[in-house]
Amino acid sequence: MNRFVAAAFACVLAVPALAEGDAAKGEKGFNKCKSCHMIESPAGETIVKGGKTGPNLYGVVGRAAGTYEGYKYGDSLVAAGEKGLVWDEESFVAFTQDPKSFLNTYLGETAAKSKMTFKLKSGGEDVFAYLQSVAAE
Repeated sequence: MNRFVAAAFACVLAVPALAEGDAAKGEKGFNKCKSCHMIESPAGETIVKGGKTGPNLYGVVGRAAGTYEGYKYGDSLVAAGEKGLVWDEESFVAFTQDPKSFLNTYLGETAAKSKMTFKLKSGGEDVFAYLQSVAAE
């Protein structure tokens, strides 16, 4: 019985918590992101046609920062991922509000850099909810 309880608990921990934002609002909010980012499934289905300046954001929820294969990240984002940064709602929202400041704080540096210069002043939780919803389909 103890193994069953432990296995059930492990499964619950492995499932990311649902985002608190509004996915419908996030779909509209993603319009600000698609000039640099696309959303394309691993099977090659284009969910949102966007730019390729930034990495594909399909499956970003729960992904270690700086690890999307085939995209050349800046050193600071790679270092954050190596330090343990995994994209959850809190980190995603903070990063999108001010990428450079977020990385400086996370890495404990003052010289961290980010290729992402756009700042999403509000609605980050909605965009996160949208990204979570499209990867769950």
